[in-house]
Amino acid sequence: MRTLGISIFLSLLFVVPLKDHEALAQEVRIFRGIVQEMDSKEQTYSWAAQYLHDLNENWAVTFTWLNEGHFDDHHRDGQTLQLLTRIKPLDERLVLAAGIGPYLYYDTKRVQEETSYEDLHGLGLAASLSATWHLDKQWFFSVQSNVIETPQSIDTFSIWAGIGYQFEVPLLMDQGPAISSGAENERPNEITALGGRTILNSFDRENATALMVEYRRSLGRYVDWTAGCLNEGDLGPIKRYGLMTELWLVRPFFDDRLTIGVGGGPYLAFNNRRNPQDGDDDDAIVAGVITISAAYQIRPSWVIRLSWNRIATNYDLDTDVALAGIGFRF
Repeated sequence: MRTLGISIFLSLLFVVPLKDHEALAQEVRIFRGIVQEMDSKEQTYSWAAQYLHDLNENWAVTFTWLNEGHFDDHHRDGQTLQLLTRIKPLDERLVLAAGIGPYLYYDTKRVQEETSYEDLHGLGLAASLSATWHLDKQWFFSVQSNVIETPQSIDTFSIWAGIGYQFEVPLLMDQGPAISSGAENERPNEITALGGRTILNSFDRENATALMVEYRRSLGRYVDWTAGCLNEGDLGPIKRYGLMTELWLVRPFFDDRLTIGVGGGPYLAFNNRRNPQDGDDDDAIVAGVITISAAYQIRPSWVIRLSWNRIATNYDLDTDVALAGIGFRF
């Protein structure tokens, strides 16, 4: 089952320590760059969004959502979770790091000598080297090189450059631990209405209007659970809708006004365009979904939420669903 890779990857993601340690930095980085396919030497663009979580002064973990652009026969993206080791040779301003970890990929591959395609899923290995220069206590510039190897897809080399923001400034060694707000979550429930676009992962990139209603329940300061109803719209090859549930690892910032999280789980989907003449049926299909989401509190009970969902199927109809909406907490 192709969703097995998602389950393995998320189990690794949730190994990240949940213990609150406010003295450790949390960073968000945005990259843009180029990527080269190892064998053909073909090049295309690449971009990535990355979250870094300090473990201590010399070790950290990163979660990266990356897009490897559009090669002639491959459109690939995915997520990687890496363990980083770091050194700081110039009094905290320069940070050099090396990382390695699993890469969960989704590859839209052109079928040779045909106009059709297939969606391949799998696990590979990603290794990286990076250099980060801190402009001040919170903003920094970073460059990163990556080598990705996969057993059943292409191998790539990429170079990125980008900017980042550090949410938590590390304390000096002789200072005591930072004081947490300690505020209890008085509104653990959230109902959100979202709208956006669904993009079919084909070489034609069909798209349609998407709508979703989501219920979110806080299970603790760092863990959420959601259940939602998604309509992916009419994409031509599919007209799909269904129910999904996800378990989330979340991290609040700015006195809990901003929350960033990553979640994953099953998606029970119905497709009105499945063709019985091709051996299909109209039964529900269980797909996998991974989502990154950010919410910002604009009033005590109201939030603005942005989400990016990747839906992985076992019948070559993967989609990306980008959503934005308003949520009410109670």
